[in-house]
Amino acid sequence: MAGTIEEFKKLVDTEEFLQFFNLPYDEKFVNVNRLHILKKFSQYIREIDDNSPDLSAEEKLNQYSLALQKAYEVFLESTPQEQKLFKVFNEKPKNVVTLTEITSD
Repeated sequence: MAGTIEEFKKLVDTEEFLQFFNLPYDEKFVNVNRLHILKKFSQYIREIDDNSPDLSAEEKLNQYSLALQKAYEVFLESTPQEQKLFKVFNEKPKNVVTLTEITSD
């Protein structure tokens, strides 16, 4: 891995992270799932930072690279709706009655 933590901290776009870690990716797939991949990746980064605060910069970047690959793969096998990373997927729709709420008296 050639990049530094300082370089990593300047990255913004999903593609920038994938390129930084030299991970192969499908551009069309990233276009559809970019926010979800980044959200999942940020969760994994938080876990790494919380669970392993003593990692060297190089070890941390290696863990981040694995985390990004894992976040990308999550959405190859699952949908954003199934992952429920964003509030909109967890809210009950307003003005909707579900079939389970209907009873026959």
